[in-house]
Amino acid sequence: MNKEVILVKIGLKIREFRKEKNLSIMEFSDKLEIEYNNLIRIEKGRTNFTIGTLLKICKALDVKLVDIVNVE
Repeated sequence: MNKEVILVKIGLKIREFRKEKNLSIMEFSDKLEIEYNNLIRIEKGRTNFTIGTLLKICKALDVKLVDIVNVE
């Protein structure tokens, strides 16, 4: 599996968890204190985010890192 495929799959998981928490993308970006457009790119797998950003996302969604990165 290449990097682009992994980023898309992680983005889809982030979106899924966000929707389970009934958060709009705007509400979630405010909660994370990141730009709305950056969050859109993350959820679509169009950006290579940092581990720090990923940990912030996990904390905001109250999920474990493994729950997001386990994309096999």
